[in-house]
Amino acid sequence: MIEADTIRLLRECDAGIQMGTASISDVLPHVQDGGLKHCLKTCEAEHEKLQTEIQGLLHRYHDDGKAPNAMAKSMSWMKTNMKLAVDESDKTVADLMTDGCNMGVKSLSRYLNQYEAAEEKAKDIAKRLIHLEAQLAVDMRGYL
Repeated sequence: MIEADTIRLLRECDAGIQMGTASISDVLPHVQDGGLKHCLKTCEAEHEKLQTEIQGLLHRYHDDGKAPNAMAKSMSWMKTNMKLAVDESDKTVADLMTDGCNMGVKSLSRYLNQYEAAEEKAKDIAKRLIHLEAQLAVDMRGYL
């Protein structure tokens, strides 16, 4: 059970990171403020570091990870592009990122609770990812 829960939790973290980095990449071209751009790029780099760590653990378990749900990814892309088409401002970017972070924290917390038998290393990664998402949501407040 430990191995199965560990792999499942790591897969969900992998998919969440992919979703987060794709969202950041989608909004970055629309960002005007240098501070906001720096904040997003820093967060993106932290996501990539965690993903490297996750990929290493998944490789140890002979698992390829998980891509984000295609429907969720499509809906996120559509929402981002529709909102930015109406109002291409840093406030809109901050609003979109805050919504995404909150959804990420919620779903990752649910998976952390669901896969309670996962090894501590996987739980630690999930907690760090949750913290990273929560911190980005806090950082966005100044741009709302």
